[in-house]
Amino acid sequence: MRNPLSDKVIKMKPSGIRKFFDIVSEMPDAISLGVGEPDFDTPWSVREEGIYSLEKGRTFYTSNAGLLELREAICEYTDRRFHIAYNPKSEVLLTVGGSEGIDVALRAMLNPGDEVIIPEPCFVSYVPCVELADGIPVIISLKNENRFRLTKEELENAITDKTKVLMLSYPNNPTGAVMEREDLEAIAEVVIKHDIYVISDEIYAELTYNSGHVSIASLPGMRDRTIVINGFSKAFAMTGWRLGYALGPAMIMEQMTKIHQFAIMCAPTTSQYAAIAALRECDKDVERMRESYDQRRRYLLNEFKEMGLSCFEPYGAFYIFPCIKEFGMTSEEFATKLLNAKKVAVVPGSAFGECGEGFLRISYAYSLEELKVAIGRLKSFIEEIRG
Repeated sequence: MRNPLSDKVIKMKPSGIRKFFDIVSEMPDAISLGVGEPDFDTPWSVREEGIYSLEKGRTFYTSNAGLLELREAICEYTDRRFHIAYNPKSEVLLTVGGSEGIDVALRAMLNPGDEVIIPEPCFVSYVPCVELADGIPVIISLKNENRFRLTKEELENAITDKTKVLMLSYPNNPTGAVMEREDLEAIAEVVIKHDIYVISDEIYAELTYNSGHVSIASLPGMRDRTIVINGFSKAFAMTGWRLGYALGPAMIMEQMTKIHQFAIMCAPTTSQYAAIAALRECDKDVERMRESYDQRRRYLLNEFKEMGLSCFEPYGAFYIFPCIKEFGMTSEEFATKLLNAKKVAVVPGSAFGECGEGFLRISYAYSLEELKVAIGRLKSFIEEIRG
């Protein structure tokens, strides 16, 4: 029989995050610090609105772009929180999670052979999505000594006459790194100079701990060359609701909506009604969750310091990225041995790109009690290695 499979897809590596998650799910007494899923319940007002929408029989398709009331709420929220104004009728698309937004944006913007600059370490879907859209990923290996921030010089050196898009992801998964206004201003200068576009994944925008989030789209000259990807999974503890959104120039959003129309039709209706309540009623819930994550973040930093494990301070998301190069193991070897010996699952840094080698991604989207048990096991493992 003829091979039914695509060569492109066969060559694609499966997610390095899910590998350890799947093992842990079948291991009794194991603790997972590997998945970026909030341990909080979705705020009750959001769940209540979802229930009410079902009771009222609101189980129909929405428009392809999503409920206009929700798009209006998103624009109000984005203007209020990040000082960027969008037209709810032409510059907003509701997607099935932020991941769909990234995929659709790349497919709408790329022609075969267009280059997309991807700073690594980065979320695992960026490179595969570029390849599926027939683009060419161009990797910038970010440096620990720069706190994994993209510099103007690194970007300038990566740009060619085929460069079309820069992928940005701050606050960053997996490192927890952030880019502050002056960092983004330097990047914006290069982007405008070379007439390229930015897809800015800002799903962790509400989870910053030193200062408020700055979107590159809010900087002069950047709104009309940036697609902002955001959603409800992280800030509002709505992972299973599968709802994200994209914001950007009407010309690009029109084509993204066309792809979304044929592939998805519309985002889940119940989730859309619930999301209106999230944006309009849940500021205090978000603040409470952010304060809890910050407490966990500071706890982990202190514990790593006490056990002599090198780690820069992350100021965003809910991940920490300690260095384990001193132990002479690859991050995959370290994570595997830790899981087998102490039943603690973390994600090898190499799952997020080659420059993640020698690091681990540890999520603190878990209760402080779970973190204390897991860190105790990690400490015991490191003491045994050091002898």
